[in-house]
Amino acid sequence: MDKLKIDTEALQVFSPDEARYYELLPYGFDAGGRLLCLGREGKDYASDLEEIRLLFGREVAVRPTDEGELSKLLLTGYRSTSSSLQGEFPKEPSEMVAFLIRDAYGMRASDIHMEPSERRCRIRYRVDGRLVERHVIPVREYAALVNRVKILSGLDISEKRLPQDGRILYESEGVRFDIRTSILPTIHGEKIVLRLLAMDERFLSLSELGMDSRQYGDYVKAVSQPHGMILISGPTGSGKSTTLYATLSRLNRGDNNILTIEDPVEYTLEGVNQVQLKEEIGLDFPAALRTFLRQDPDVIMVGEIRDEQTAEMAVRSSLTGHLVLSTLHTNSAWGCITRMTDMGIHPYLLSETLVACVAQRLVRTLCPHCRKETPDGHYAPVGCPHCFYTGYLGRRAIYEVILLDQELAKAIRDGVSDISDYLGKHGISTLRDSAMKLYDQGETSLEEILQMID
Repeated sequence: MDKLKIDTEALQVFSPDEARYYELLPYGFDAGGRLLCLGREGKDYASDLEEIRLLFGREVAVRPTDEGELSKLLLTGYRSTSSSLQGEFPKEPSEMVAFLIRDAYGMRASDIHMEPSERRCRIRYRVDGRLVERHVIPVREYAALVNRVKILSGLDISEKRLPQDGRILYESEGVRFDIRTSILPTIHGEKIVLRLLAMDERFLSLSELGMDSRQYGDYVKAVSQPHGMILISGPTGSGKSTTLYATLSRLNRGDNNILTIEDPVEYTLEGVNQVQLKEEIGLDFPAALRTFLRQDPDVIMVGEIRDEQTAEMAVRSSLTGHLVLSTLHTNSAWGCITRMTDMGIHPYLLSETLVACVAQRLVRTLCPHCRKETPDGHYAPVGCPHCFYTGYLGRRAIYEVILLDQELAKAIRDGVSDISDYLGKHGISTLRDSAMKLYDQGETSLEEILQMID
């Protein structure tokens, strides 16, 4: 066979274990978008190709080759993506979970997904916000893995019909993990997600978050106010909690009383009074806030404003002389205004209490080992062993920070929904501006910022 040129993008479609399971080596795409694969000569791939179409949404064209040649190419093509530090996937259930935690931590993963199907179970890690295939294990071995996770999480191993949530406190090689377990029954078995929280991880300071000098100055000025409300917006997984913890760390001077209500408490902060939400017993955001006001607080952090009651209590808390920090799910910083008014907060009250509104996203940064320069002087992703053939390594936060002044307070009262002219006149960077700056600096790709910014 002539020397095969393998497209790294095609190689990413299957994990190493998955490629070996199917006995297929992806090497490119045809003009119609079909995945081109080498397969073992003489094997009937009909059922495998149907499963791949259903699971991956891809049509596959198989080119047969000698079994020995296929084995050699599989070894060569996926050599760098296998876990050289951890070795082969263990067979003993008692070792499986520990293996996955160590392996995921080594890949900088935030979550482990274990997903059963009719014939196999795939294990994926969320790395830099994206799920990456890592292992495939037979269905016959999955039940033991599920039971081991349940035992470690303090869950009922006999319950297979209802969702369950638990927690694992795990320590390995000097690193302690607080792992949140979520189990969801599906038609093929129980899907498991493990959220990894490293308990000894150093918190970023405000100056390390990624704000530019103007944004940093405005944000520090806002959180230095003795009272008022600061809202941070963005979708799930955009780094809002990191910004809040960095803010609390700055405010935690030892001479003030800081109270938080969170769902869940992701990290513990020495000197901060943190409360875990327990809605099943009536401890929700509004109930906690009512009690907080009798606890002589200086700073209150509400994990998320979800409803009218919580919004009203947050505004009332800021009106009575407290600094309130919270988050919302909106697409822009100014979108916080619309969201709060939609929840019944009068624009006049909002204009009197809001100190600053912030929007943020996390943008993947290009792998410095393999990025390639484009004709226009920017950079594009390629893929290499360092970044597990994704082309990206790590993430950076981008921000939009709007500090309220009299002009913006009036805009709130007047119901102004578009303040782009104001932002341009005052030189305030939007999320798009911040993303383009990273692109111009060669830190990310155009494709990445286009899908991150509306």
